[in-house]
Amino acid sequence: MIIFDTTNDGVIDSVVATGKTTYKYAIESLYPLIDRFSAQRKTQDKKFYARLERDILDKCLMPPLTIAFVEPNFDKTEEKDIAKYIEDNIKSGYVLDGIQRLSTLNRAKDDERFDDSQSLYLNIIVSPSEDKLLYRMITLNNGQKPMTPRHQIEILTQELFDFSDVNLDVQSEKERGKTIVKGSFDLGDLSKAYLAFLTGSVNNDNNKIIGEKMDQIIVGRIMDKQPAKEDVNFKQVIKNIEKLSENDVAKKWLKVGNNLIGFSVGVKTSYDVIINISPDEFSNSIELFELAFKAINPSKVNLGKFRRELSQNFIENYAQHSEFDEMELVEHFMELTS
Repeated sequence: MIIFDTTNDGVIDSVVATGKTTYKYAIESLYPLIDRFSAQRKTQDKKFYARLERDILDKCLMPPLTIAFVEPNFDKTEEKDIAKYIEDNIKSGYVLDGIQRLSTLNRAKDDERFDDSQSLYLNIIVSPSEDKLLYRMITLNNGQKPMTPRHQIEILTQELFDFSDVNLDVQSEKERGKTIVKGSFDLGDLSKAYLAFLTGSVNNDNNKIIGEKMDQIIVGRIMDKQPAKEDVNFKQVIKNIEKLSENDVAKKWLKVGNNLIGFSVGVKTSYDVIINISPDEFSNSIELFELAFKAINPSKVNLGKFRRELSQNFIENYAQHSEFDEMELVEHFMELTS
């Protein structure tokens, strides 16, 4: 592999390199990466890419592929050092753009006319966080079928975040169908919380809006919230949830999907406060929240929507609201819901 140019993407604070390799390397080292996301955008029908397969055999030059890595402390600046990093860490890479082309290339390799020495150009992104990488993935893949942004985020929550390095059990719906781990978080709830975190909105589901339009709204929200260098990232949020979950009352509250969504959006504002709160202190404030929340008449409102919005507001303004007494918080909720 040869890297011949590097620059920085200021939007996602990432190193971007342009390089060149061969079809042989692509088949051996890049093609296996398309399975890293268990349900990433499925490959199209073979007939759809039959023309490209013929062109490959006629020695066409394919459009560049985009490969990405997550590396929080990436400090390589020389082209040769970046090339070595890529080769050493290729198994940790993600295919952001080019799954269909890699699949077609792999099918073409068995033809006797196939030339595995043909050049293939690459765009490489080395991102400091999963959030910024996902932002770029959404913007690259927006409009492609059949994976919707919501489905993509659900899959990437599981694939991008290594929950094994935190003391949290996380189970998918499929895993729960086999064996339920007591006290585990639901992957579906975490993915909805991540979507809320990315969009800055606790309301990303609305069955009154057709799915395609809702997806466009979600993508627009994500693009409007383009990540900044100083932003809290979702891995920090997960670490904070891990710490607070040391208290059973706090953990039970955070396991409620609507609370988790509200917390994940609210903590972006109050992270510097929440990170210094002990699990027991948080538990006490959550009991206050629940006492005030019981004042809401469930027959008059959508409780799920109000729980998301009020928990977001409570966490955003944690330093002030956790000092309220019950009636002060009830009055505040009354003002927000009137």
